[in-house]
Amino acid sequence: MPNAPSKKQAILDICAARNFQRVGSEEIRAISSELSRCLGAGQKTSSSYIAAVLREAGKRVEYEDRFTNPFLEEPYASRLKGSLEFHSLESAEASLQKLDAIYREYREISDRIGTSLVRSLIRKGKLRAESLAANLRVSPEKRREKQEIARWFHVWLETPDLLFDWLELRKSSEEYRKLFLDLNGSRGASGA
Repeated sequence: MPNAPSKKQAILDICAARNFQRVGSEEIRAISSELSRCLGAGQKTSSSYIAAVLREAGKRVEYEDRFTNPFLEEPYASRLKGSLEFHSLESAEASLQKLDAIYREYREISDRIGTSLVRSLIRKGKLRAESLAANLRVSPEKRREKQEIARWFHVWLETPDLLFDWLELRKSSEEYRKLFLDLNGSRGASGA
């Protein structure tokens, strides 16, 4: 099949052909099934990927798992886009600071949708970090880091008002210093 569409284009074409206005779990399963027929049974496509492609194309996707972000309408979408990052301890802390500030603004004006969306993003971050921490293909150092980040997200979800005081104490603990100073470049084995 020299002129076969890309997987991404095939997803968009199937969605258009079926005239899906709203995409939930049932529609994602139908698209996945059709994709297998079009691209071959050996071509597996995750539901998360299908949801991400459709969301990026502007479709209303009402599907969530640990790898997809919740559906965000404006003005929340532009405010929260890209706010959840945790590729390092530093980016996770910066992300939590940003999301916490947004959460407090929404809470101040009693915006339940906004506060709920922030909590949902942080919950999603926790689940993703836990998933990476359990993935044996990820290096042991990164897995420890993701486990630590998942703990931070968990503490915020349980007690958002205490997270930053707790984090200050956590980062000054002997256990934390032993586990992460080398990772963060403060005192590396090769640079000692």
